[in-house]
Amino acid sequence: MRIAMFHWGFPPIIGGVETHLTMLCPELVRKGHKVFLLTSSVEGMGKIEEVFEGTYVKRTPLMDLNWLYKRGLEGIDDRVKEAFSDFIEKAHPDIIHAHNMHYFSHAHAKILEALARKKGIPLVLTAHNVWDDIVFLDLTLDIAWDAVIAVSEFIAKELISVGLSKRRITVIHHGIDIKKFLPGKAGAILKKYPVLKNKRAFFHPARTGLAKGSDISVKALRIIKKAVPDALLILAGTRRIIDWGATQHKDLAYIVQLVKRFGLEENTFIEVFTRKEMPELYQACEFAIYPSSVGEPFGLTMLEAMACSRPMIVTNSGGMPEIVKDGVNGFVVKIRDYKALAERCIALFQDEALRNSLGEAGREIVGQKYTQGIMAENTLAVYRKLIARKK
Repeated sequence: MRIAMFHWGFPPIIGGVETHLTMLCPELVRKGHKVFLLTSSVEGMGKIEEVFEGTYVKRTPLMDLNWLYKRGLEGIDDRVKEAFSDFIEKAHPDIIHAHNMHYFSHAHAKILEALARKKGIPLVLTAHNVWDDIVFLDLTLDIAWDAVIAVSEFIAKELISVGLSKRRITVIHHGIDIKKFLPGKAGAILKKYPVLKNKRAFFHPARTGLAKGSDISVKALRIIKKAVPDALLILAGTRRIIDWGATQHKDLAYIVQLVKRFGLEENTFIEVFTRKEMPELYQACEFAIYPSSVGEPFGLTMLEAMACSRPMIVTNSGGMPEIVKDGVNGFVVKIRDYKALAERCIALFQDEALRNSLGEAGREIVGQKYTQGIMAENTLAVYRKLIARKK
């Protein structure tokens, strides 16, 4: 099978969808399929074509949302059509699979739809997020997606609530490589980041921002420090992200100022980490947290932490409670309740047996339900059904 993927970003761009694609695309290749990805160019990165673990990757500024936001979308149609047409001609796909193209740009979605119809190729959308404006409604409901994959039951319910037919939706949760994310003790990461030594670390593995609850983590840390003086909150700073609306720098500045105001500089570590460093970062921590303040669609890092046998504390936000069960493999607290978050963190710091039992349960759950192999097979089942329908 030949598969043409479209998405607004790919590493070194950092984000949940980008990480998802690094799991899905190589797994499809390993299963014997040809995968092609059209994505954004990256400032300072010379290559516009590369091969990532068997996936052919083509980059263009026409998929760069940061550039498009600054430029504006007016008069972009002809250039997008040419880029999409050339890519599809090269890929000669049996399936076209777009990720989060039910938002941002009418031109991109409508041009892709027209090309798919012209060539008789099934068009799949994976909805990783939902929004609350007209662009989202238009591109979710007016584009003739042959199938829509929702990354959680939460996303599926949101899509149905605005009028998308339930029959067109398949829920496929993310999956990860459990051979890379393993329990164990950190090694090289402690040498690279000496600040982690002799500290009781916990990790908030999401880009530093208000929507991700970074401010809630810092407010909780202020309480945690009183019970656990050597606690260290690790926050994942970001340089290369999709920042539609240009809010990231403002958010980061606020979080840094909050840390300083609370006098938590010695208990907070903000750094830009690579994908390769993530498994050891989880191993260097006693548990992980993700106190999202918005309807988080899924939260891929939950699976990563769980695969490393680290308990997760999340909020009752979006799709996260589908994965983290309170008292089973972690804890669930209310959105923006930094006091409850602090209490759960302190409980985990003070009870090693509890950490171990929750962590072991998490690892088992991931192995049973959330591997990249399971995710790829479920995705292929959607493709095969659509291709059979076209014949």
